[in-house]
Amino acid sequence: MVDEQGFYGPLSYSPWWLWAGILLTALAGAWLIGVLVATRKKRPGGNTPTRPLVVPTDLKEQYLSRIASVQDAVHAGTLAQRTAHQELSLIVRGFIRDATGLDATRMTLAELRAGAQPDVADAIGQIYPGEFAAVPLVSVGVSAAAARTVVQSWN
Repeated sequence: MVDEQGFYGPLSYSPWWLWAGILLTALAGAWLIGVLVATRKKRPGGNTPTRPLVVPTDLKEQYLSRIASVQDAVHAGTLAQRTAHQELSLIVRGFIRDATGLDATRMTLAELRAGAQPDVADAIGQIYPGEFAAVPLVSVGVSAAAARTVVQSWN
């Protein structure tokens, strides 16, 4: 259509281009939402154990041998008593972590007592004087027996 000055007016586009643009925008938005949902971190479910409470025998044997090796090192004179108590505490806490999935290595004694492991808290409580007192009040044998009891009695 030529106007009086001899110019052609703008040509109208097909309505299909409008719908194609809307469809592409919707597809891009759906893709973005899908990526965000798929890569979002899951919220932790609390302090519930993530593994079954039945502990394999080889895990128990591994931790019992670690307890025995600490005792042997103390008897050989290559490990100080305070360090041995600290190692025994870490061994018990590591066993709970591996057995239940609950990271007991970062828990205080009060948190252990408040949790579902009161026997573990009692054992750690027996080890604490050797760990933190000015002079270890209990022998490594007593602390090792407490640690051994926790590992052996775990179902």
